[in-house]
Amino acid sequence: MQVKKGDKVIVIAGKEKGKSGTVARVLRAENKVVLEGLNLMKKHTRPKKAGEKGGIIDVAMPMDASNVKLAEKKVKKS
Repeated sequence: MQVKKGDKVIVIAGKEKGKSGTVARVLRAENKVVLEGLNLMKKHTRPKKAGEKGGIIDVAMPMDASNVKLAEKKVKKS
């Protein structure tokens, strides 16, 4: 896997094709990455304490690492 946390990537396949984002998390064992603000799913939450409200929140879900490519390569200057 060539992407690391914090890298700028472009999605090359799937419903988010053509969009770019930053890698928030890398799941090496599953060969997946989580991108900030992309591949969002709705999650229903319950109230945790008395008087608190539940709701629907957006959660970034992992996508396969083969569906992204690095947007820019870092050039090492010597």
